[in-house]
Amino acid sequence: MKLQFPQMPDKLTQTESRILDYVEGHREEVLFMTIGQLSAQIGVSEATISRFARHVGCQDYKQLKNLIVEQNHLEGPAGKLAGTLFASGGFSAAEYLRRQQLCLEKTIRQLDDTSFAGAVQAIGSARRVCIHAKSASASVGKLLFFRLRRLGIPVVLLPSGGSELLEGLAQVQADDLVIFFAFSKTSWEGRTILGCCREVGCKTLCFTSRLVVSEEDTADIDLYVYRGEASEYHSMTAAVALVDALAVAVTEQLGAEGAMRLQRLHQLKKAYADPAGLR
Repeated sequence: MKLQFPQMPDKLTQTESRILDYVEGHREEVLFMTIGQLSAQIGVSEATISRFARHVGCQDYKQLKNLIVEQNHLEGPAGKLAGTLFASGGFSAAEYLRRQQLCLEKTIRQLDDTSFAGAVQAIGSARRVCIHAKSASASVGKLLFFRLRRLGIPVVLLPSGGSELLEGLAQVQADDLVIFFAFSKTSWEGRTILGCCREVGCKTLCFTSRLVVSEEDTADIDLYVYRGEASEYHSMTAAVALVDALAVAVTEQLGAEGAMRLQRLHQLKKAYADPAGLR
């Protein structure tokens, strides 16, 4: 879909047509360019770009970039990052952190206490917890793996995909729990996990950013995480916070046994301290 400008002249000069063609074909790149960088890329003066912006109804080059963001003509990771950067006229660390507060607040509002309690119970009672996480969710999956392993819970990371994932799923048993991440959609790997686990009667726990999930893509337990709007850079803040909340709740469920496991780990660290001083 073409950009809609406040005013579009009946006729553009040859140079203006070149500018328009580049802006239309490189929207994400333009958002990250200064007017000087764009002029060098196209081979026209900065003044010419400023005149073009005014000719199509924008006050200046900055408003031209804001127009691209407002119309949501953005695709891919660069477009989403640009949408976040220009949402408030530029990047501010404080403003970005306030956006993370919003992610947490929306996650809290949609938190289902029954589902959360079910997740805690399932983790604590499983023979083994298997975690599948790839791409951006890989870091969150590794954090969950680390938290649960410290509590002495048998936990493994499943391979990200292909035949290796199938080899890992072939070892899953009915009293295991498989945790996976399917924020905006359920991938082939997610559907494979659901299918294999249903065959053996194994419980599944899914982190998702969808409030409505089809029956075939629904896990036994779904935990909602808000990561931002579709056009925004997707944050992992709420997902990390929810993982930590699970770890704390599982520790409470384990009670004295959980404390003993952590104390045992502490004793091992003291007894077998790294000679280099690393812990």
